[in-house]
Amino acid sequence: MAFDIKLLDILACPVCKGKLDVNKERNELICKFDHLAYAIEKDIPVLLETEARKLNEEERS
Repeated sequence: MAFDIKLLDILACPVCKGKLDVNKERNELICKFDHLAYAIEKDIPVLLETEARKLNEEERS
């Protein structure tokens, strides 16, 4: 994954404006507050609520 981790300092969840974490295995940015996962496609985060995946119960903990 070539996503620049330093971008996390300026990126925020588009829903709550909170901090995002990286899930390197799934190539996603995670908002733990809203329980949403945003895909990273071609090293570009897709920060659209309509494109986000809802985290399942296991991923929320």
